[in-house]
Amino acid sequence: MRAFFVSDLHGRVGRYRRLFQTVREERPDLVLLGGDLLPMGLVAGDEEVDGGFIEDFLAGEMLRLRDELGADYPVFIAILGNDDPAHHETSVLELETAGLWRYAHDRRIELAGVTVYGYSHVPPTPFQLKDWERYDVSRFVDPGAVSPEEGYRSVPVEAHRIRNATIKDDLENLAGGDDLSRAVFLFHSPPHQTLLDRAALDGQMIDHVPVDVHVGSVAIRRFIEERQPLVTLHGHVHESAQLTGSWRDRIGRTHMYGAAHDGPELALVQFDPDDPASATRRLLQA
Repeated sequence: MRAFFVSDLHGRVGRYRRLFQTVREERPDLVLLGGDLLPMGLVAGDEEVDGGFIEDFLAGEMLRLRDELGADYPVFIAILGNDDPAHHETSVLELETAGLWRYAHDRRIELAGVTVYGYSHVPPTPFQLKDWERYDVSRFVDPGAVSPEEGYRSVPVEAHRIRNATIKDDLENLAGGDDLSRAVFLFHSPPHQTLLDRAALDGQMIDHVPVDVHVGSVAIRRFIEERQPLVTLHGHVHESAQLTGSWRDRIGRTHMYGAAHDGPELALVQFDPDDPASATRRLLQA
């Protein structure tokens, strides 16, 4: 199986068109999109998109791609990220109904030879949109971050669920007792204290307390350490690869790849679940 992984496209039309063109040319079996897919408002990168970004632009591009590729149209699997308002899930599910992609958040998807699990939530951030934020392993919030019980949400959630839900518990429920030796986890957040979660926060202090430059999820790290899935995919922290010099890391037998990127290019990770050590990352002009 030849898989592509991208993340944090943030509605940039050029990045999407470069992705679809590369799919046309190289014919992967699987394309995974790791969240933060949508633009802010109606402006998508340098171009305006009339109407809904998902319903019009993405649906139109993917329908054309499916018509062109026919039987070679790959399986697309997507999750949303912390910058994507959850009220767009309705449109995401409409594209799933149309057979253009599959939505993976809090789901498992069986493919030939692998199982893909999706999970969108990230630990508390300094940002105000909280649709895809959860407490991590407890109700502790890092200095400078805003609690999931504050900020705003685009869809209503019961207060007791917001207060009591954790990434730790979600992952335990998602994976259950499954054998994860052939599992691919599509996360938005990276794991804590790795080469994939390094933020540009050096020297910053909040109330005389230094800010942790590693902003990934402790729960996701512990989950990887304990359950050892085959491959995990991550985004969220755009500058991490530049700061650490690496877009990949490893915990035990688990290969971890990051596709977030702080430049204008499309960062495209390619991997084969049968040979995860041979994964590559290309920066493609968008």
